Amino acid sequence: MANTPPAANTADPVTHDVIIIGYGPVGQALALMLARQGRRVAVCERWQTRYPLPRAVCIDHELYRVLCAIGMEPDLPDICQRGPLYQWFNADWRELLVIDWSVDSISGGPEVNFVHQPTLEEALDRAVAAAPGVDVLLGQEAIAVSQAADRATVRLRARDGGSEQSLSARYIVGCDGANSLVRETIGGGREDLGFEADWLVIDALLKDGVTIESLGIPAAGQYCNPTRPTTIVPAGKRHGRIFRRWEFMRLPGERNEELENEATVWRLLKPWAGPDDIELVRHKIYNFRSLIANRWRDRRLLIAGDAAHVMPPFMGQGMCAGLRDGWNLAWKLGLVLDGTAGDLLLDSYQPERRPHVRALVEASIYLGRIICIPDAAQAAARDHDFLSGSAAPPPPFPHLIDGLVHRAPDGAPSPGAGLLAPHVTASRAGRTARLDDLLGPGWLLLATADPTAALGPAAGLLDRLSARIACLDDPASACAITDLDGRLAPFMAAQGWTAMLVRPDFYVYGGAASPAGLATLLADLAADLARLGLDGGDRDLVTK
Repeated sequence: MANTPPAANTADPVTHDVIIIGYGPVGQALALMLARQGRRVAVCERWQTRYPLPRAVCIDHELYRVLCAIGMEPDLPDICQRGPLYQWFNADWRELLVIDWSVDSISGGPEVNFVHQPTLEEALDRAVAAAPGVDVLLGQEAIAVSQAADRATVRLRARDGGSEQSLSARYIVGCDGANSLVRETIGGGREDLGFEADWLVIDALLKDGVTIESLGIPAAGQYCNPTRPTTIVPAGKRHGRIFRRWEFMRLPGERNEELENEATVWRLLKPWAGPDDIELVRHKIYNFRSLIANRWRDRRLLIAGDAAHVMPPFMGQGMCAGLRDGWNLAWKLGLVLDGTAGDLLLDSYQPERRPHVRALVEASIYLGRIICIPDAAQAAARDHDFLSGSAAPPPPFPHLIDGLVHRAPDGAPSPGAGLLAPHVTASRAGRTARLDDLLGPGWLLLATADPTAALGPAAGLLDRLSARIACLDDPASACAITDLDGRLAPFMAAQGWTAMLVRPDFYVYGGAASPAGLATLLADLAADLARLGLDGGDRDLVTK
């Protein structure tokens, strides 16, 4: 890894495809995504070493699949713990709400995995270091970003000596946290959804022989006791050692300094665990907010992760949302950097990601408002609503509702468009593997019967997109696969489809019920991509 950036000025050639500012998990993952496309990437990070303490503790099934797709699968079993039941209790330990994170998901595996973030970051760092074309510039603080017609430039200052240098690329992505320089340069401000609460977050390592059963604590729970709202959840593992997290809400009138005192920490933990049971890793007050940037892109500048959004932790979606940002952005940047699409394609980034994130923030706020009640009378009213069944259920998990998805004649997304596609174990030509490993990355046309003979001119569009073709019910076909989990055909049947087109980020562009419908679907995709700057893409390509 390089630690000194090459000098650059407006007369210099652009030395990188993408500069990423910030080397947290979102910046790391995005660098790896782009490196696997063969891009030249620079990552600028103000700190010389990674932050050693955990923050996020969850990756859901979708992001587990994404991490596997970028080469992290061998590392994940040693980092992750399968999610359990997520139970919400009142002060009398009566169950108010339960979310089953242990069930098998549409992506395979559990809905949620708990992860030790520093160990995940170590694994990502190793993968980035091994990837060709990535320069990781540690100890280099971004102090200004700017852009011109052909480049974006970051001005860097070395934190160890103060020397300044510049670096240019075709695009800059700010993964630089809640106080993002890139977001402030883009402008537009942030929307505040109105949630704010201070919580003391405590991470601890279980001592040898200690288990959650021996401690008598929930596997994953929210103790909605107005006397002291409390969170108790897993926090991943490292080298076989198990971490746990406790979170305690700051009550009205309490001072942060008082709560962060170690004696106070042990007093709050006393009903659950003591020094013979756990080893404190860290304890710190965090201010939980709900903020979403209004502008995610200005020409060659983009933002992702905490730079674009912060949310309460009760859905476990903060880091997941940031990784989704990077995954959405990476394949679009790939088409633009290849010259296959114009940069209008990047205009679909915010319309796709912002509504998705906003729905997650709202769901997190819904859950946060269940537990963040320090008033006994309000808590009693809440308990009555949930125990009587009159409380509104949690909102459903979102999917894409805008951007590059197939649309009905009225302009709304077609039924099924924007859903997350299933992931399965499959076999082809005697080889058995996960579908992504079997077929490789990119667009996927999946049909119940071999569609190739009916493609006609549309084959040119699929070729230009490097799309893969697979069929389920045509064993004589060269593109036949066998779904060993039996999820793909039922998913399509539920939508009335015999074929579906899946984007590189695993979201469904749209589906078709017949060969004629597939021809229309592909023609509409060509028209959509043409509007977004696809080189030579137009409806005539697939209809003439």
